[in-house]
Amino acid sequence: MEIFAVIFNFILHIDIHLGEIIAHYGILSYAILFAIIFAETGLVFTPFLPGDSLLFAAGAFSAIGAFNIVALFFLLWAAAFLGDTVNYWLGRYFGRKIIDNPKIPINQEHIDRTQKFYDKYGGKTIFLARFIPIIRTFAPFVAGIGRMDYKKFVYYNLAGGFTWVFGFTMLGYFFGNLPGVKENFSLVIIGIIILSVMPIIIELVKARYNRWEPPAN
Repeated sequence: MEIFAVIFNFILHIDIHLGEIIAHYGILSYAILFAIIFAETGLVFTPFLPGDSLLFAAGAFSAIGAFNIVALFFLLWAAAFLGDTVNYWLGRYFGRKIIDNPKIPINQEHIDRTQKFYDKYGGKTIFLARFIPIIRTFAPFVAGIGRMDYKKFVYYNLAGGFTWVFGFTMLGYFFGNLPGVKENFSLVIIGIIILSVMPIIIELVKARYNRWEPPAN
């Protein structure tokens, strides 16, 4: 549980921690951000890593010259694309073995919830999942298990990764350093997280309502 507390603190105060990373590692900060985004999208064991909040914060630091915004965008787009690609092939070749192995800590509810998204949205899930934490991590894995057509997967992967990275880095770039945002950065990050998980909350509420809805006469 200690590791989750550390990660939660990192996300909540991501502006402070990212600033420390930049100060300590300089240009290697690009590689660190690449690794985090790659792992968050590419490994089913790390859905708890920051995604939206990290992109927003990185965009904000780009606006003050800490990163080159063009280089940052293409690097993180590549990280998002490669992460989903690795996750797809992990699911395709090792998916059932990983899920059925009791020694591997994967939450079956996350798999089931992602499957419901596929049942509802089909291949578009790869694009839409980019904007939903946890689902974002498991969507390519489940796509691999279901042997989704790879050409279709690549299309949605490229489009979703582009839109996700561009959208959140540009939001950070143009709005992250506004006085009201900068002084309340943690609250803004909490707001981003709430908006990101809202689709999951809505689906859970709908499922609970349908479960208890009395049968029609």
